Amino acid sequence: MGLCTSSSAASPAGPAGNKEKGRKGSGGCRGIVACGKRTDFGYDKDFEARYALGKLLGHGQFGYTFAAVHRQSDERVAVKRIDKNKMVLPVAVEDVKREVKILKALHGHENVVHFYNAFEDDNYIYIVMEKDSRYSEKDAAVVVRQMLKVAAECHLHGLVHRDMKPENFLFKSLKEGSPLKATDFGLSDFITPGKQFRDIVGSAYYVAPEVLKRKSGPESDVWSIGVITYILLCGRRPFWDKTEDGIFKEVLKNKPDFRRKPWANITPSAKDFVQKLLVKDPRARLTAAQALSHEWVREGGQASEIPLDISVLHNMRQFVKYSRFKQFALRALASTLNPEELSDLRDQFNAIDIDKSGTISLEELKQALAKDVPWRLKGPRVLEIVEAIDSNTDGFVDFEEFVAATLHVHQLVEHDTEKWKSLSQAAFDKFDVDGDGYITSNELRMNTGLKGSIDPLLEEADIDKDGKISLDEFRRLLKTASMSSRNPTPRSVSK
Repeated sequence: MGLCTSSSAASPAGPAGNKEKGRKGSGGCRGIVACGKRTDFGYDKDFEARYALGKLLGHGQFGYTFAAVHRQSDERVAVKRIDKNKMVLPVAVEDVKREVKILKALHGHENVVHFYNAFEDDNYIYIVMEKDSRYSEKDAAVVVRQMLKVAAECHLHGLVHRDMKPENFLFKSLKEGSPLKATDFGLSDFITPGKQFRDIVGSAYYVAPEVLKRKSGPESDVWSIGVITYILLCGRRPFWDKTEDGIFKEVLKNKPDFRRKPWANITPSAKDFVQKLLVKDPRARLTAAQALSHEWVREGGQASEIPLDISVLHNMRQFVKYSRFKQFALRALASTLNPEELSDLRDQFNAIDIDKSGTISLEELKQALAKDVPWRLKGPRVLEIVEAIDSNTDGFVDFEEFVAATLHVHQLVEHDTEKWKSLSQAAFDKFDVDGDGYITSNELRMNTGLKGSIDPLLEEADIDKDGKISLDEFRRLLKTASMSSRNPTPRSVSK
C-alpha cells in the first residue's frame, strides 16, 4: 500500500457527502472519447498476454482492483484496472498519468508499494503492483506515529483534519527514514470547544461512525488512522462493500475482522492498538496523544516526545466544575490503577513538568493550557484549576493529584468491562469502611475530612434517596463525570 499515490482517479469512492474540491477541465472535448478517439497513454499493450485477472479486491471511483497472476512466472500481483470511458474530464487523464509517474519515481522505496508496469488497451488502463501490500509492524509503527503527531498538533490548534487517508501523506524523499508529510488540508476545519461538526465529509473507507451520525470532532481523525493502521498490517480494509452506502452500513454496524490471516501472526500489542482506535464510541477511543503513548507505537516507532493531549487539558478544566464528592471519588478510582495503566498520563505529566521536579507548578500548568489554542486561559482561571486539583494544598500538582483530574473514565468502562467493575469496586471500598455495601454520611465524612454538613454531597449521588450510596450509584457518578468531561462547555475563551 503506497502512501504517496494521491490520484483522484484511483481513490476509493470519493469524499463522503461530496464536498468535492472542484477541479475543472479545459474547454473543447469533454472526456477522452468525446471526439471519437481514445487517448493513447503510451503504455504497453500486451497486458492480457502477460497476466490473468483473478478475484476482485476492491472498488474505486473509476474502476476496480483485482488479484492477478503472471502467466509465465505465476507471480501473484494486484492490478488496478481503470475504465477509460469513466474518465470524463481531461484532468482525470492527467491524474492517471501522474499516479504512474509517481509510482515509477518511488520504485524501490521500502515504504511504497512495488510497481511493476502500466498497460493499456482500447478500454482500460492496467496498473500492476505487488499484491501483498502489508508493512512490517516496525515500518507501520513509524508511519502511524507520524500521522498521529500530525493529528495531535492539529487538535491542539482547534483543527480537525477530517480526511486522514494514505493519499494525503507523502514521503519527503526516497531516503530510508524519510519523514512523512501531510499534504492536503482541503477538508480541514476549526472547531470551537464543546461544539461538533454536523456535516459528512471525508473518504468513505476512512470515515468514522460519528461523522455519519453528524456529531463529530477531533476523535474522527484517530478513527481514520486506525483504519490506515489496519490496512498497513493486514493488507485489507476493515470495512468494505461495493457501494458507498454499503461501506457506511459496515462502519456503523460491524466490527473489524481480526480472525483472518495474517492477524494470528501479528503481535497482541499491535492488535490492541488497532482495536482501541477503531472503537465506535468516540468517548472511549484513544486520543491521538494517547495513541502515541501506546506500547506498540513506542516499540516499533521509536520513542519520541509526546505532544500534549487536548482531552487531558479539557479534563483538568472540567475537574473544577465537579462537586467535592465527584472529586473524591475520582481520586479513589485513580489510586486503584497501576503504573502500566497510567503510562499515557505519566507521559502527559512529564510533558507539563518542564523542570522535571516531579510536580507541576502554577506557571507550568499555565504554559501547558496556553498550548491548547482555542482554550487559552488567563492566570486566575489557571490558579482555580491548580487549587481544585491540589488536594494536599501545597501549591503544586503531584502525579497522584494529576491522575485524579485527568482520568478517561469512559475508556476504562468500555475497554474492559470486568476490569472496570473491579476497579470501581476497589474505589467504592475505600469509602465503605464497614463493608455493608453502602456509603453512609458518617463514612463519607470520615474519608473526606470535610467539616459541616455532608448531606449535599450525599444527595448528589443518592439517586433513590434512601440516605446512602450504593455501588451502582457510585459507578453512575463516576461515569457521568467522564461523559461530561469529553464535551465540556467553555466558561470563557480568551481570544
